[in-house]
Amino acid sequence: MKFIVSTTSLLKHLQSVQGVINSSSVLPILDNFLFDIDDKKLTICTTDLNTTMKTSLSIEGKGQAKIAVPSKILLETLKSLPEQPITFSFDESSFAIEINTDKGKYKLSGENGEDFPAIPEVSRASSFSLPSSSLLSAITNTLFAVGTDELRQAMTGVKFELNANSINFVATDAHKLVLHTVKKIAIAETGGFIVPRKALNLLKSALPGDDTLVNVEHNSTNVFFSFKDIHLVCRLIDQKYPDYTAVIPKDNTNILTISRAEFLSTLRRISIYSNKTTYQVRLKIKGSELQVSAEDLDFSNQADETLACEYSGTDMEIGFNARFLIEMLNTLEGEQVKFEMSLPSRPGVMLPTGQDDNEETLMLIMPVMLNSYE
Repeated sequence: MKFIVSTTSLLKHLQSVQGVINSSSVLPILDNFLFDIDDKKLTICTTDLNTTMKTSLSIEGKGQAKIAVPSKILLETLKSLPEQPITFSFDESSFAIEINTDKGKYKLSGENGEDFPAIPEVSRASSFSLPSSSLLSAITNTLFAVGTDELRQAMTGVKFELNANSINFVATDAHKLVLHTVKKIAIAETGGFIVPRKALNLLKSALPGDDTLVNVEHNSTNVFFSFKDIHLVCRLIDQKYPDYTAVIPKDNTNILTISRAEFLSTLRRISIYSNKTTYQVRLKIKGSELQVSAEDLDFSNQADETLACEYSGTDMEIGFNARFLIEMLNTLEGEQVKFEMSLPSRPGVMLPTGQDDNEETLMLIMPVMLNSYE
């Protein structure tokens, strides 16, 4: 069995699915790419038993075969080869692989493709479609807020909440929360499911930034994403997501509007002087001025800066974790942000100004107790 393929085309497709492969796989065969050859079509598959990705490309070949090819050595070989057609030959009894180029040949040993774990199939699934750019925006805005505590497994993924004409993407780690809504999406069956962080990171890398339609199918155990020549399926997190609506305040009367870039650069400088355990920064708002300060008493480090802002509400002083604020401001787009607060003990809500008609983002951050009030 043999086929001919371009080095550049093959490498591009391999790299699009290689992120699934774990460095410490439970089964040795999971360190391989599954090559499924069907005449002039090559389908490449990778899996870690929870997430599976596959892609396909055209080749010059004839016949059918399945073989598992070692991923690391194949990738390193292709990266070092210039653009050219190469010939793959397989021995279907010993699973030996030979790669022939215009200057030489390379031999490596594969494994029986029939031993590769079966790919989950779509069954009894509901489906919807949305533009790739909308899904990419939703993942980008929520992924940083996903929790890492395995004891709170529901929080280690993003909740897809399906409404009649919109989808809410929700992520929280109990310190910060993001609610990103994509509107004008036709949903036949409302409900929800939780997608793990790893699958979303892989999607983020693979999704094009245009309006390519992404087809999403889901059942009680898996979700399937399909676009262009990429297919991703992952096992859902089977946990109940916390009631996030209960923590979003509805009556924040103190509203601060400020340049996102200025606020972000100030926080980056001031946080250098904050305590390296709490990363606490103090926001003191008075009139049309915002004072941002931090101190680390252990080393007698202290810094403060004053920024111009628009503010309506009572003068206040509130503390936040600088790293979380920086993550939020770094993720949001737009020239200005609106920061809504009520009391020093209540969460703050950050919103970008001039939001798109079809998408809305809300970010919430819990305050930290200030050491002392000046």
